[in-house]
Amino acid sequence: MTMMPKAVLMDETMIDRALTRIAHEILEKNKGLDDVCLIGIQRRGVPLARRIAAKMTEIEGRSPEVGVLDITFYRDDLSMLAEHPVINSTSLPFAVQDKKIVLVDDVLYTGRTCRAAIEALFDLGRPRQIQLAILIDRGHRELPIRSDFTGKNVPTSRSEVVHVMLEEVDGQDRVILSERAGKEDRP
Repeated sequence: MTMMPKAVLMDETMIDRALTRIAHEILEKNKGLDDVCLIGIQRRGVPLARRIAAKMTEIEGRSPEVGVLDITFYRDDLSMLAEHPVINSTSLPFAVQDKKIVLVDDVLYTGRTCRAAIEALFDLGRPRQIQLAILIDRGHRELPIRSDFTGKNVPTSRSEVVHVMLEEVDGQDRVILSERAGKEDRP
């Protein structure tokens, strides 16, 4: 299926500003860094979590702990992904027990990725609180999940796709809105 680019939603500067604002909002809501840990959801949530952590370090003078979470085996659509899904690593250099966990991801759509991440977290311990930081919220929720910290809200149709590109993964920072050429279905 081909994609037809429609608009650039965010450029490098806009992404940086959004992450700076999210870092400030996390610190404000949690009254600093005590017991706050960031966990990036594989794939693009990981560099976003690291960038937010770097900004929090600039603001507070100390770093939050940062982890990496792979949710592949917690997805409810695993059998539809691929015959051999790509498994990434989970790396949590801290215990989640009684921590304030901020899950970080690039796009919030149906809420199913966040549900899977929460399920994975609870298999690792019982956090005191789970918060959600998202670069793009595009709507169309299928589960009662919302973000606590949002870079940009973008109303979309189901035939549109939001592509987040990050320097660490894609060689550039941009968020693009595309239209599917063909029948309307889910990404």
